[in-house]
Amino acid sequence: MDALTASFLLSFGVIFVAELGDKSQLMAMTFATRFRAMPVLIGITVATAVVHAVSVGVGFGLGSALPTGWISLVAGIAFLGFGAWTLRGDTLTDDERRKAQRATRSAVIAVSVAFFLAELGDKTMLATITLATQHGWFGTWAGSTVGMVVADAIAIVVGQQLGRRLPEKTIRYGAAALFAIFGIWLIAEAVMKLT
Repeated sequence: MDALTASFLLSFGVIFVAELGDKSQLMAMTFATRFRAMPVLIGITVATAVVHAVSVGVGFGLGSALPTGWISLVAGIAFLGFGAWTLRGDTLTDDERRKAQRATRSAVIAVSVAFFLAELGDKTMLATITLATQHGWFGTWAGSTVGMVVADAIAIVVGQQLGRRLPEKTIRYGAAALFAIFGIWLIAEAVMKLT
């Protein structure tokens, strides 16, 4: 498997899992109850592509300046933190829920702006930065963007079909376990590089 495919698949998997039960996925379900699916999906895609391009730029810049063993160690610890963050869960504040429900202008613009702001400093942005420190920028950007859009597309379908009935605990525990596995794997990789 070439490096581009590997970075795409890894980024897709990590960000897809990170997005499950995340605040922006809850926003996607909320928007899906108000707008048609396609404008919501386009808005999510635009915002995600921009935020993840910035994330990859930051991560790729850091990756070329730091030794890979230490990067793996920090990334592993970060992923353990993401697991704990996921386990804690995410909810929309009343203000965020009102904004998602009140948006009456162009759905694409409303969704893009809301998602862009929601993703700044979010775990998916931090995970993308972390991945970009060690993997090719294009594969990481494309994989993380597609992973998030696919997870949010699922939320749109669920939002339109089933309302807010998701097995939230199961999703949260599964995503946290996967983050922990990625974290342990990266720490083990770092220990091998540093010894």
